[in-house]
Amino acid sequence: MSAQPNTIMDETDTKGLLAIVDDDKVLAERMGKALEKRGFECVVLTTITEAIDWISDNEPDFALVDLRLADGSGLDVVQDIKNKSPECRIVMMTAYGNIATAVAAVKAGAVDYLTKPADADAVEAALLARGNDTTLPPPPARPMSAERVRWEHIQRIYEQCDRNVSETARRLSMHRRTLQRILAKYAPKDVGLE
Repeated sequence: MSAQPNTIMDETDTKGLLAIVDDDKVLAERMGKALEKRGFECVVLTTITEAIDWISDNEPDFALVDLRLADGSGLDVVQDIKNKSPECRIVMMTAYGNIATAVAAVKAGAVDYLTKPADADAVEAALLARGNDTTLPPPPARPMSAERVRWEHIQRIYEQCDRNVSETARRLSMHRRTLQRILAKYAPKDVGLE
């Protein structure tokens, strides 16, 4: 998987061309491999510039776009895809989700909004769901642990406070030193993408 898509199946066997735009290349490639197993033809793009250049020459059927990219907002990519391919089904994915960004993503043209880490089953269900489909996807085989959910929430508030430890601790009603210890640790590992 790269900016030039590798076709690993017959054109008739594919569910469609999927652009994965995420600056975490390892995560994006793992997600791409998992979705290729589910019948998508995947292309991994890691910057807004790379994505916009690729979109100018290609029309994806689906897109999975990270909200925060190293060189800007994924909302710019969503708008560019919608201008070029209005029928493309776009799912926005982020580790820093909140209601305001979810609304902005939907207004820009995304059909769904997932928080990281999302497994490939949830992504596939979001990409393929239609407006009149009210069935929920099955629960993940290994959902996030309570520790991981807590860590994600703390990271989100920390980012929203512009990485100010004192302000984050105040908003979370947490002692500053306790917060510093949590922020110094890596994320709890528990959910695989496969």
